[in-house]
This record gives sequence, C-alpha cells and structure tokens, in this order.
Amino acid sequence: MVKFYYVYVLQSKVTGDLYKGLTTHLNQRLQQHNKGFNFSTKGKRPWMIIHYEAYRDEKDARRREKYLKTSQGSRTLKRMLKEYFYAQKR
Repeated sequence: MVKFYYVYVLQSKVTGDLYKGLTTHLNQRLQQHNKGFNFSTKGKRPWMIIHYEAYRDEKDARRREKYLKTSQGSRTLKRMLKEYFYAQKR
C-alpha cells in the first residue's frame, strides 16, 4: 500500500481563520480537529478542508507545511486560492 503525507489547510466556519497541518490520514485528522482534540484549533470549531496536497516523501511534505506557515507561504496560498477567497467575500 502506498503511503501519502498530506499537507492540509483548514478554515474555521466560525471565524474564517486558517490552520495548516500535516497528516497521513486526512479525514481522520479533520474529525480530530472538529472534536476538539487539538488545543490550537479547539476554540474555532467547526473546521472544513479548503486545500490539501499529497506527497510520497515525508520530508517534502514537512518542507511544504513549514513554507505555508511563513508569511510568504500564506501569500502564495491566498494567490493559489484566489477565486475561493473572492467567493467568500461575496
């Protein structure tokens, strides 16, 4: 079985805030966030996945997650999802 590492971006349905993370089980991890198992996301539940990327190598996934958490990475993400964020404002 092929193992993938997922870099994901969640958006709070309450505040609109974004959260970036890494997992090998995407749907299970979303459930954990929405059940309040993660301290940093607990207060802004519920969450929805708005973007994810799959990687075969863990180091590649960790590098991408780290980048997306920088200010440059956040700007890149907002450009990548420009139409999504534009539709949110309407």
